Amino acid sequence: MYINREISWLEFNQRVLDQAYRRELPLLERVKFLSITASNLDEFFQVRVGGLTLLRQSGKNTPDHTGLSASEQLEMIRMRAARMVADQYMLMNHELMPQMQQAGLSPICISELSETQYAALEDHFLNNIAPVLTPLAMEVEQPPVLPNLSIILGVELREENSDSTRFAAVVLPDSLPRLVHSAALGKDAYVLQEALVQEFIGHLFPGEVIVNSSPLRVTRNGDIAVEEEEGGNFAQEMEAVLVARKFSDCVRLELPSEITPEFASRIAQQVGADEFSTYRVPGPLRLVDFGKLAFGPGNEHLKVEAWTPAPSDSVDPSVSMFDNIAQGEILIHNPFESYEPVVRFVEEAAEDPDVLAIKQVLYRTAPNSRFIRALCRAAEAGKQVTVLVELKARFDESHNLGQAEKLQRAGVQVVYGVKGFKTHAKITLVVRRENGTLRRYCHFGTGNYNENTAKIYSDLNLLTCNENLGADASQFFNSVTGLTRLMRFRSIFTSPTMMKERLLELIRIEAARARRGEPAEIRAKMNSLNDREIMQALEKASQAGVRISLNIRGICCWTPDTPVGQVRTRIISIVDRYLEHARIFSFSNGGSPLVYIASADWMSRNLDRRVELMVPIENRELSARILGILDACFNDNTQAYVIKPDGTSVPLTPAPRTKPFSMQQHLHELAMESARSQELASRQTLQPHRPK
Repeated sequence: MYINREISWLEFNQRVLDQAYRRELPLLERVKFLSITASNLDEFFQVRVGGLTLLRQSGKNTPDHTGLSASEQLEMIRMRAARMVADQYMLMNHELMPQMQQAGLSPICISELSETQYAALEDHFLNNIAPVLTPLAMEVEQPPVLPNLSIILGVELREENSDSTRFAAVVLPDSLPRLVHSAALGKDAYVLQEALVQEFIGHLFPGEVIVNSSPLRVTRNGDIAVEEEEGGNFAQEMEAVLVARKFSDCVRLELPSEITPEFASRIAQQVGADEFSTYRVPGPLRLVDFGKLAFGPGNEHLKVEAWTPAPSDSVDPSVSMFDNIAQGEILIHNPFESYEPVVRFVEEAAEDPDVLAIKQVLYRTAPNSRFIRALCRAAEAGKQVTVLVELKARFDESHNLGQAEKLQRAGVQVVYGVKGFKTHAKITLVVRRENGTLRRYCHFGTGNYNENTAKIYSDLNLLTCNENLGADASQFFNSVTGLTRLMRFRSIFTSPTMMKERLLELIRIEAARARRGEPAEIRAKMNSLNDREIMQALEKASQAGVRISLNIRGICCWTPDTPVGQVRTRIISIVDRYLEHARIFSFSNGGSPLVYIASADWMSRNLDRRVELMVPIENRELSARILGILDACFNDNTQAYVIKPDGTSVPLTPAPRTKPFSMQQHLHELAMESARSQELASRQTLQPHRPK
């Protein structure tokens, strides 16, 4: 049974919103989850609604795998998203905002200010905000394009001795804080920037009467692809895409619910929005900004207790990462374990005089990336450094262009990926001279080389000097930089050429075992599932009697059709303090499980249109550890949701008298216990020998 992708994604976002409704969580943890749902919706409208809008406008109303046309999907999205927005503001207005007010963290209304405070804020506006603002006349022959996702103040103006009105817009700059603090308000107290500007906007229009004013927010279509011309300059083509996004069509207009219909209609006409794409909200726009209260410092008593990543018990900090890896393969599970060994691996490679070459794929990096700095140092030291920078990483294109320029200035050989495909693989290869020969050290991961998101995304990292994996890493980089076919690998499987074929083969093998009456099981953890061939293979396997357990955080477009399949299949989704991001696939293989980690989800885009890697975990100790992660997934009875056949989800109901179990809590405690055991063992080793 197929489930519509867009509705499945919205149901995932509802699971995140459900966390904000949990009254047992601290206030700012709830605010954090609410802000995440708002950020998720912003991207959803830009990409998915934007893409469907283009599809409808093109006349290619091709149905999806559930038989829905683009127009039908947009109507469903409109209805479901409207319900979600109503839920967001119901929670914000009736639960979170009153609690924030009690904690002194809610915005102060302008009408509540004393005369002294009012005068102080007017001075603040005139001295610190007004000089940055630029009024824009909109009803002109070539009106300016209002920016995407910014808060904008729409103003209806009338000259003092005239009956006619005109419309202007004032964009509130993101360079100024949304939450405006002032000593006159007291500690932690603030007003919203748009309320302050709206109150004193008359200073920008002397001699005119403010007839109407209202905040507004425009979401523009972000689903604009680069045209990869033969022999073209790809970086320049990507810059053209970034410019095009600024002028793309409006796919959502957000307005306060109290705005008059006439003024709302005038604004909609100016931004090119119709009633279908207009959302009226009963509260402040851009809820994502309130997440700064949760993510920023202070008010720790209103947050969940922070978990400090444990040092890996497989890494000795007193020796180099090369010595550590040479002792045996290392598996790092961040953020339960510190991501530092992965960063150290690249930083030490940059400084090590015996390292001759470093090759790495970069998809999304931190703003002040230690990886980028290390790679630049390595190139400046004369090492051969090759970096594939994926410019098509959506909404990170501008950042990646800047990082690529920085690398090139340092002497790094920068490659911009494979034409027609996104390179999404997570791989680093370091070639080191040891005892007169060359040895290859590798990192394979499920997440990006981003030391910031590694603190909040749950991912797996394999550090190895296995000869077969090293040879495959070399072949992989030769293929993507030399534009040869991704073939002839010893151990790893790549997309778009080999991974799907291998996954389908593994699913078929388990189905054949089940038909022979043998035990057969597939367990997998991923972000999304929507590939038609994979779903069809899973359906046949479930009918054959294969036990299937899937932990799918986000989009899930399949549930079994038959009663037999439904009995044998379990699909859950876990939403917790960390974003579940690791991709793990396990096939029982007659009692000798085959275990893989991957950069790819089981989505058509990953398996058919991206360069991805799936790496076998052949080390028994590491394989057992990864299987333990899957065990924890399917034992979770506090944060797990069950995906229903209609695509909706409900919290898992534990069996009576079952002890509560949280996967992430368990993994955190496991990592801390391993670190404590390792520290104790090290202390005992260092104790001096005392004669009897």
